[in-house]
Amino acid sequence: MSNAVRITALHTRLARIPLPRPLKTSIHEIADVCCLLVSVETDAGVTGEGYGFCFNAQRLEAIAQFTQSLAPLIVGRDPHDVEALWTDFLRSCNFYGQSGVSILAYNPIDIACWDIIGKLAGRPLYKLFGAHRERVPVYASAGLWLSSSRDELRDEARQFVDQGFKAMKMRLGSPDWKEDIARVEAVRDAIGDQITLMADANQGLDLTRALRLGRELARFDLAWFEEPVPTWDDDSAAEIVRRLPMPIASGETEYTRYGIRRMARERAATVFMPDLQRMGGYTEMLKAVRYLAAHDLPVAPHIFTEHSLHIVAAAGNATWAEHMPWFEPLFHERMEVEADGCIAVPNRPGTGFSFDWDRIDAYLISPRTAGG
Repeated sequence: MSNAVRITALHTRLARIPLPRPLKTSIHEIADVCCLLVSVETDAGVTGEGYGFCFNAQRLEAIAQFTQSLAPLIVGRDPHDVEALWTDFLRSCNFYGQSGVSILAYNPIDIACWDIIGKLAGRPLYKLFGAHRERVPVYASAGLWLSSSRDELRDEARQFVDQGFKAMKMRLGSPDWKEDIARVEAVRDAIGDQITLMADANQGLDLTRALRLGRELARFDLAWFEEPVPTWDDDSAAEIVRRLPMPIASGETEYTRYGIRRMARERAATVFMPDLQRMGGYTEMLKAVRYLAAHDLPVAPHIFTEHSLHIVAAAGNATWAEHMPWFEPLFHERMEVEADGCIAVPNRPGTGFSFDWDRIDAYLISPRTAGG
């Protein structure tokens, strides 16, 4: 007699979270984040939760419709069977491709299944993945944007230090490279030499500009220079890796382990930043991280801090989690940065974070929908 748990329903809700102030990178202007919230119910009375996001409410609706179309794929299945579900999902989406909207649509389903697995086991996910650490070093990523003046950069950097961060990331990609250097100089002057500093150009440069800027950045002892060129330009990225003295980070806009594998083979980065959403959830993310471990390549996952903590905690080759508080309004629980610049991974079962529906209600942009 089977004791298998079965998925009984899939629910989606859409929310828009306004940011305290508009933000600017070399290629984006961001005023809010739009979130796809997914709940997967089971006949065991346990519900799993996952989420994804984009920057446009209309496009979020399209992703949500794709997610809803996947309900027949998962309803009636055992949520423990994440590998079988992933394989069936990829096969069913062959016509649409194994990247882009299809992956974004499946991501919160996979996370919700893992949330169920952890809750049924009574264990946090990083313990089920195989724990490496219980405290995760984080870097502040919610400030130091191109939209901030130099004086604002100094103030924001000092505030991060006061909040307990031992590392932070700033954005570059100004039209004049000399302005970027002045901005880095302002931040480094504010935080001193003992705080780790990263810089991110958000794919906004070409090879010539990236090399010019990178050579000037060398004196600031950066932990890494992130995404100087578009992620598809492996030739330029590899040239930058060869010619600049600091680590080059990239990979957040690659899809599945195959995108990460291609970048690694092309030597297009030295620090890899797989994104939980573009990997398609934990099932595929673990493959990408372990592939990189087999090549002794460091990993620092892109955003989704609440859920990415478990990846960093379970990976010996992981160096940092990116602390991005954009999604805090979604959850009952809060992340606490402690005096050593680390976050203790929650010991609550599953992801350890649960949707705060009462609070989310003010951000909803669509009624609840169900599939299956």
